[in-house]
This record gives sequence, structure tokens and C-alpha cells, in this order.
Amino acid sequence: MTRLPISAVVLTYNEERNIEDCLKSLCGWVDEIFVVDSYSTDKTVEIATRYTHKIYHHPFQNYASQRNWAQDYLSINNEWVFHLDADERVTPELSKELNRVFSESIDVVDGFLVSRKTVFMGRWIKQGGHYPAFHLRIFRKNLGRCEDRLYDQHFYVKGKIKTLKGDIIDTITSDLDNWISRHTKWATLEAREVINGDMAYRIDDKDYVVKADRKGNPVEQKRWLRETYYRFPIFIRPFLYFLYRYFYRLGFLDGKEGLIFHFLQGFLYRFLVDVKIYEYRKGLRDSHK
Repeated sequence: MTRLPISAVVLTYNEERNIEDCLKSLCGWVDEIFVVDSYSTDKTVEIATRYTHKIYHHPFQNYASQRNWAQDYLSINNEWVFHLDADERVTPELSKELNRVFSESIDVVDGFLVSRKTVFMGRWIKQGGHYPAFHLRIFRKNLGRCEDRLYDQHFYVKGKIKTLKGDIIDTITSDLDNWISRHTKWATLEAREVINGDMAYRIDDKDYVVKADRKGNPVEQKRWLRETYYRFPIFIRPFLYFLYRYFYRLGFLDGKEGLIFHFLQGFLYRFLVDVKIYEYRKGLRDSHK
């Protein structure tokens, strides 16, 4: 397959179990691969050196700042960038689709939306409104940026975007302790976003935000749904969301793995966010920490 004029950027921290599959899915068709590591203490960097010498270290504050640091400071040689996380991998269908698209004229396109396929406990989570979930991951470097948010950050492009065929596979850990640890931290960040302005964007460049639009592109529709969700009463909305997702959107068809996933991600996490919001409002937690 022809190498495309795309620079891939992969964020890592202690991802020795995931990084090799991620980099393998990029090798042979992207022009260059950058790994931005947050000082891993396992074999992540050792494994990454088998696939690229462009490995950089930068302290991690949040995903937005790390991704934008990569945009600003890496010596990226190509006009196009592709952002991935270490637990994601590109399907052959997506790489073939990109090869087809780049063989045609792309002068009028500035970014591409890609669907993400979640795999949990070895099962594709297809129902519950969880697939397809579109994300803007490939774009012209000088026209795109990540929203400066604590949680639920999306990339945004000034220009025209197009939807691609093919998926990014997101392999979610089935280690319950690890899942709870991560989502507890993310719940705190999301609660802070809500408390500190109900998802108002506190960045200098107001052009780099994803607007909430019920009739917009899939990412804008998702942001509209998220803001609509937070208009429902606290503690009631997690129950309503789980019922909607598991029954109305047929999440029960995802089997036992789907039951675990939809309950953890669709109810337990959402309930935990509300608990932390309640703590902030009661003055039991500092919303700036």
C-alpha cells in the first residue's frame, strides 16, 4: 500500500499491552508516526521504538493540552495529521478508504470524521446507540485543534469535513479496578466542567469549539445530546439514560458483555458524575481542584 502524506500522533502512558497493536495498524501506510509519552514506567517506550524513532516525552495535564502540545511543537512533516490513542487501532477497511480518498482530489476537504467501534471483553458493543460514534481525527494540521476542555474533548476544524468508511477500534479494558479508577477521575473532570459554567468553553480562540447543533454533523449532534442530558434533574437522568440506552436503543442485544458495559458506562459513570456535582454544590468539594 502506498504511504499517504499523513503524520500519525499517538499518546501513551503505561500502554505496554496496547501500543504494539496500535502502531502495527499504522505502519506501512502513514508517512510518519509520532509517539508522545507521559513518562511511562513500563515497556511502552521500548516497544514503540520498534516502530518509530520519533518518540517525545511531555508531562500530562489533560488530553486537550497534550494533543495541542503535539500540534504546536512536534516537527510534523505533513499537512495532514491523524490523532490516535494507544488503545485504538485502525482497521484495514479504514486504511484502504483513506488510500482511495487521497488518490482523488481532496482540495475541498479539511478534515475527516471516522467511526469508532468499541470492543469490551472481546465483544463489539454494537447497540445502545454506541455505534457508529463519529470522531474528527484526521485533518489539516494548521486548521484543526482540540477543544481546551477537562473532559469530552473533540477535535475541531475550520473548514469542510467529510465522513469516511471504515472504523477505529477502541479496545476497552475489562479490568474492573482499572475501569473504576479511570472513570472516577473522569467523573471529577466532567463534574467540574458542568459546575464551572455548564460546559462553557474557557479558551481564547472561540473558533475552536464544537457547537451543539441537533441538525449538525454527528459530533455536533452528540454535543447537543450531551447538553440536553444535563437539563434533566440530577440523579434522575442516569436512570433515564440507562433505560433509553439499554431498552429503547436495544443495548440488551449486546449480551452479557453489553449488560456490563452499558451499566458501567451508561449508568454507573453517569451517576458518579451527578454525585460529584452534588458534592460541589453542597460545598463539599472545591470545583477548582
